[in-house]
Amino acid sequence: MIKQLTLTAAISSLLLSSALYAHTLTVGFSQIGSESGWRAAETSVSKIEAEKRGIKLKISDAQQKQENQIKAVRSFIAQGVDAIFIAPVVQTGWGPVLEEAKDADIPVFLLDRNISVKDKSLYMTAVTANNIYEGEVAAKWLVKEEHGAPCNVVELQGTVGASVALDRREGFLDVVKKNPNLKIIRTQSGEFTRSKGKEVMESFIKAEDNGKNICAVYSHNDDMAIGAIQAIKEAGLNPGKDIKIVSIDGVPDIFKAMLAGEANASVELTPNMAGPAFDALIAYKDKGVIPPKQIITKSLLFEPVNAKEQLERKKDMGY
Repeated sequence: MIKQLTLTAAISSLLLSSALYAHTLTVGFSQIGSESGWRAAETSVSKIEAEKRGIKLKISDAQQKQENQIKAVRSFIAQGVDAIFIAPVVQTGWGPVLEEAKDADIPVFLLDRNISVKDKSLYMTAVTANNIYEGEVAAKWLVKEEHGAPCNVVELQGTVGASVALDRREGFLDVVKKNPNLKIIRTQSGEFTRSKGKEVMESFIKAEDNGKNICAVYSHNDDMAIGAIQAIKEAGLNPGKDIKIVSIDGVPDIFKAMLAGEANASVELTPNMAGPAFDALIAYKDKGVIPPKQIITKSLLFEPVNAKEQLERKKDMGY
């Protein structure tokens, strides 16, 4: 009986110690900004996930500028945080500041985007979706939808130089190359924003016989797709019918557009990138567990038949 109580006490002490340690953790998060509904949801979910674990989370909004992110990282280093989370604006230019974090013995975790550095030890892990796979899923949906019929596609790319934009383009193109009925006739960055997505789509429509030469829009995120939908409507065409819409993220407004018959498909990107990163951080700090270099989240395709259910689900996800 005494041995059992001793063991129970030891386990309880270990769990309490782990919980208390988790409560002392302070994490600095350099967030890109709030350029989209998904990005805002990621920030909201990050706060919720931090609170669940008793972690103090400091968020710095970079307003989509890498120089602001680098300043934020240096500020977090000076504050002596326990870890730094970065949702990087672009892939390159991170080496020097991450060297500074490494020298300060502060682990760095990447959220939803990758970076390009020679020394992979500069960051602990990257929690991302398989963005190439997302592009493939979007393209395969269009292949199935068109049944081999010719289809001219316009592409709204994300931020130039962002890993997610490069990967979503690569995945889509890989499928297009194997299906000659699909042809990308125009492609341009809409910077992941609704306003720019609308502006670029307006130029596509004007250049392609008032949109009559366009079969479908492939948008790297839902917000640009929403902007494109507005441009299509203002041109006197029916989005979702005259021009099909397939995009990525799965934000509430794209499901509202589906219910209105104005969008056709979206590949969901979960906004909960911080949760797995927090768990990896706690395991590392508490037990010395080194996480895999990449933690992959799930990506699922949704169509109008799923829209009502998904809208309800999003309410519980911080949107």
